[in-house]
Amino acid sequence: MSSSRHFDVLIRGARVLDGTGAPAFDADVAISGERIAALGALDGASAGQVIEAHGLCLSPGFIDVHTHDDTNVIRTPEMLPKLTQGVTTVVVGNCGISASPVQLRGETVPDPMNLLGRCEDFTYPDFADYAAAVDHATPSVNVAALVGHTALRANLMDDFDRPATGDEIESMRAALKQALDAGAIGMSSGLAYKNARHAPLEEMHALVDEVGRHGALYTTHLRDEFAGLPEAMEEAFETARHGGAELVISHLKCAGVGNWGNAPLALERLERAALTQTCHCDCYPYTAGSSTLDLGQVTDEIDIFITWSEPHPEMARRALDEIARTWNVSLMDAAARLQPAGAVYHNMSEADMTRILAHPLAMVGSDGLPNDPHPHPRLWGAFPRVIARYCRDEKLFELPEAVRKMTGLSARNFGLTDRGEIREGAFADLTLFDLATLDDVATFSDPIAPARGIELVMVNGTIAYQNGALVQRAGRLLRRGAS
Repeated sequence: MSSSRHFDVLIRGARVLDGTGAPAFDADVAISGERIAALGALDGASAGQVIEAHGLCLSPGFIDVHTHDDTNVIRTPEMLPKLTQGVTTVVVGNCGISASPVQLRGETVPDPMNLLGRCEDFTYPDFADYAAAVDHATPSVNVAALVGHTALRANLMDDFDRPATGDEIESMRAALKQALDAGAIGMSSGLAYKNARHAPLEEMHALVDEVGRHGALYTTHLRDEFAGLPEAMEEAFETARHGGAELVISHLKCAGVGNWGNAPLALERLERAALTQTCHCDCYPYTAGSSTLDLGQVTDEIDIFITWSEPHPEMARRALDEIARTWNVSLMDAAARLQPAGAVYHNMSEADMTRILAHPLAMVGSDGLPNDPHPHPRLWGAFPRVIARYCRDEKLFELPEAVRKMTGLSARNFGLTDRGEIREGAFADLTLFDLATLDDVATFSDPIAPARGIELVMVNGTIAYQNGALVQRAGRLLRRGAS
């Protein structure tokens, strides 16, 4: 159609991938204010700013459903690791750890909450405090926040090596309710971590029941991603089903050499559960994970790379086995001496990872650690890597499906109203990229590097990134149930 209307921004001649998984089509896209106002052949339209796409791919802005950017969206609101990938929304508060609602009881940050920062970074005793701080910071990307189960425990418990008492559970439940009422989109758990692994079903049921009552989401870093993966998945399904909450299994993987090859069985369990309850998973496109250094994951069967160490900073950026040889001690003794520390674990198989990544129930989440001085490359490269390597080069899935996994599917599962799709009335969160040149540049040896091929990023109708440079910050907190 032709149009004589005037818009704020007009993107001409784009190859549109609308986020639904439908085939790409050629169109002009017009934006008025924060939203998409028109879509099609807008030959007669004018705009305050016209962008010639020249056939480049235009998709909804990518949604990173698994991040640990809780404090970074406030402290480093430019958010270049995400913006340079084409990400326009981040979900924070994953793996049971969140910046709010938190009132630390000691002078140190409990592991793994130390992934988010130092004591001075935890200044949000109520979720409303955190929401206000995000909006005041005006980050470059939108922020949707989960409440961490471990964070709730840290508010009350001096000793994590036990179940919470009835009174502690009620206090956690009250804090969770307050946060959900204030706009948090759900609760996450990290039951594999030592500060949550002693939480029994009764504790999790009480909290996830509150999540379900609010129509919110439950995400979980499973209690076991190694040999006990089947039982851990069943626990997650049962917990979400008991509370009537929708479920996302965080970074679904078959970790550990003895567990390789089990992705088909794990996905069968996910598919079977999805027949009777709403459940999905997220996945990052790498065969290595990264977190704090956990003695339970120390083995000579895989490569383990130390990214930081508080007592021995001189040993950062070295392999654990090399450190052990230097000290003439066992791997386990070396790891214990390094703690607290960070590590990259090369503990997955490519076949398992790609099988999970390609599954229709799987979304994409980076699980990047922005406060790690030598981060896993997923922090800067996850989303371009999905398209460039696994879609364009290896043809694991078609381009519309790759985009759906990073946009429309994510927006629907995390309740992000009017986002994740290119259609009239949707928010103008948009990413323009060159499929031919797109590349994730970040590597394990040189992880801090912006991707190539991201030409333009719009957030809430504002050009945020163009020609390799930050233009204007326009993100905000996305509250549950609101657009």
